Amino acid sequence: MITRAKDGRAWRIGTSAQVAWIAAGTTPGLTIAAAIPPGFEAYATVVLPFGGEGQDQHDQTVLALLHEQSADQPWWLGYLDTGADDIVFPDAPKVTLYAGWPYVLVEAGPEQAASWRRSDGWSLWKGVLPNLMFPVDRSWLVSRLWDDDWTCIGGPTELVDKFLRHPCLQARSVTPGQDATPPGHQAQ
Repeated sequence: MITRAKDGRAWRIGTSAQVAWIAAGTTPGLTIAAAIPPGFEAYATVVLPFGGEGQDQHDQTVLALLHEQSADQPWWLGYLDTGADDIVFPDAPKVTLYAGWPYVLVEAGPEQAASWRRSDGWSLWKGVLPNLMFPVDRSWLVSRLWDDDWTCIGGPTELVDKFLRHPCLQARSVTPGQDATPPGHQAQ
C-alpha cells in the first residue's frame, strides 16, 4: 500500500485498480459516458459558476449533497495533473483515465475534498474540489473533465434529483446517449 503524509496522517494513494471500472466504462465523445460509465440510475451535468462568484457556495453545496449520500465511508479523490493545477501530492504515483490524463488518486473524504486543493486564482470556474470523486462503494461518481466548465454526475435517482432541485446549482438531467454539453456551453 502506497501512502503519503498530510495533516499529520498517512493517506492511501490509489492505483489503477480503484479506477479500472471508470477506465473500462467510459468512451470518448460528447455523451455523459465520456466522464461517467453506464450503469447508474440517473445522470446530470452541473454548470460551474463563472468568474469565481458563488464558487464557494457551489462547492459546499456539492459536497454537502454527496456527504449526505455517503457519510459513512471514505471517498476516492482524484486530482488531474494539468501541469498548472494543485494535485495535492505531487510526488505520488498517478493513475491514467479518459484520454490518457494523469490523476493523483487519494482515499480521503469530504473534509479533504473541501480543503486540500488551493485556489490558484487564474481559472474563472475551477474552484477547489477534486476533478474526480466517488465513494468506496461506487454508488455515485462526480467528474469534471479537463477544460469543461461543468461537472458530470452519475448516481442514484434520489441523489441526482437533489442536484437538479437545489436552488444554488445549475443542473440538468441527461440520458446516457444524450450530448452532455449544457446549453450555451462548448465541449473542449
